[in-house]
Amino acid sequence: MRTATESRDVLALIFEETARILQEKGAKVPALNPEIAFLGGSMDFDSLDLATLIVALEERTGADPFRSGFKDFTTVSELASLYEAK
Repeated sequence: MRTATESRDVLALIFEETARILQEKGAKVPALNPEIAFLGGSMDFDSLDLATLIVALEERTGADPFRSGFKDFTTVSELASLYEAK
């Protein structure tokens, strides 16, 4: 089980990579928080951006929570919980 520090580290990593992806495509980076939705919300984030994020997280963490198939998530905190379970 991950500690609170590790949980914050996963969130920080997701925030960092999300902001990088948005900046690289010239999009505005909103105030990121654990409950912000990736798609259909206030972020200019599309499915390609989401795929890019997942690849970046796998490269940086060495974890792939999707190895056994797709897992449903909508928000930053839901994605973080998938990595925390690894």
